[in-house]
Amino acid sequence: MKQLITITLLCLTFAHAQEYKVADLKVQGNKKLKTSFVKKISNIKAGVVLDSSVIEADIKLLKRLPSIAHAYYQVFPAGDNSYNVFYNIEENFTIIPSANVYTTNDDEFAYRLGLYEFNLFGQNMTFGGFYQKDIYSSYALNFRAPYLFSRQLGLAINYQDLTTQEPVFFDNTTADYKYNNNSTEVLALFQLNFNNRFEIGVNYFTEDYEYKFGAISPDIPQELRVHKLLYKLIYEYNTLDYDFQYVEGFRSILNFQYVTSRNETQLPDFLIGWNDFQYFKRFGAKGNWANRLRLGVATNNDTPFAPFSVDNNLNIRGVGNTIDRGTAAIVLNTEYRQTLYEKGWFSLQGNAFVDAGSWRNPGGDFGDFSESQNIRVYPGIGLRFIHKRIFNAIFRIDYGIGITDNSTQGLVFGIGQYF
Repeated sequence: MKQLITITLLCLTFAHAQEYKVADLKVQGNKKLKTSFVKKISNIKAGVVLDSSVIEADIKLLKRLPSIAHAYYQVFPAGDNSYNVFYNIEENFTIIPSANVYTTNDDEFAYRLGLYEFNLFGQNMTFGGFYQKDIYSSYALNFRAPYLFSRQLGLAINYQDLTTQEPVFFDNTTADYKYNNNSTEVLALFQLNFNNRFEIGVNYFTEDYEYKFGAISPDIPQELRVHKLLYKLIYEYNTLDYDFQYVEGFRSILNFQYVTSRNETQLPDFLIGWNDFQYFKRFGAKGNWANRLRLGVATNNDTPFAPFSVDNNLNIRGVGNTIDRGTAAIVLNTEYRQTLYEKGWFSLQGNAFVDAGSWRNPGGDFGDFSESQNIRVYPGIGLRFIHKRIFNAIFRIDYGIGITDNSTQGLVFGIGQYF
């Protein structure tokens, strides 16, 4: 029936689009998600020309929302050369716990536990936070409402108090510092059109470094507290199309930041930017190839507090907890996901991956990318336990094994796909 309705609509659109109008948009299947919200963000409205391309774009947008597991449409005659359009919604359960756990063969153990509501007030708003234990305790609160003011304009507010033990690298030695980052961020969210969106805002934060143990140097402070202001711009180009756990298409996310210190005599201002290129391809009914390439560069200050880190939970599975830093980075993550079992709401995926990356040393040059001590290559395998009716309810287990010099190996647990 759906295929017949779709074919009929296509014929009507391409033959006499100007003669047929939308009598009404009706929303079915939604329970928690407000009908008024679906109509607010949809381009199909009563009185507009019946256009299959506009309807398809609306459906793709709906399937990207955390609150929706799946969506499809139907079209029925309403008389007088007009048609009723029905958007059929299959909702996600959206009050979701989050968890990330990671270990290495060096007996490192850290975890992050959170709880988020992804459909607050039925308006597709996200609110929640997390608690993290990585030697020290940390927490954060996040609010995000991309359609708060209109289909195009929204708001995000984030607060974070993050404390970790961070290695600092200098003169071929290492020291460990207790690092605290306390930040408040406000972002304006703007969706230009279906494929393009922007975020722009400001983040005020305080960084606090306290020496714990390891090497010392008269040039490296053992205590450092600095107030900073960060101006942020994010641009995303997105053509991804979702079908439950499967993804196809291309996405590019550019993140550019300018950071200025409020303590003028301590740390210089710097720029940092990176771009994530993501490409997903379906293979047959059950295969999915996923790729992420990150290119990042920052002001090349010769400092042990360089911004790009090599880390288990960020970029290289199995490598360990912040084992190196740099002022530029190239990271490639590629994996093939195969559905091994699927019935009703449950799906089991297996995956094989390769994570690889290299970094520019602080104060170094781009030739550092080819230095063997900066290159990390970690192949591995994993499993995904997926609940298809709960947003992001993907429990993942990955085991990465390093094949480059001085490598480690380890497990990485988490909620959601790695990328």
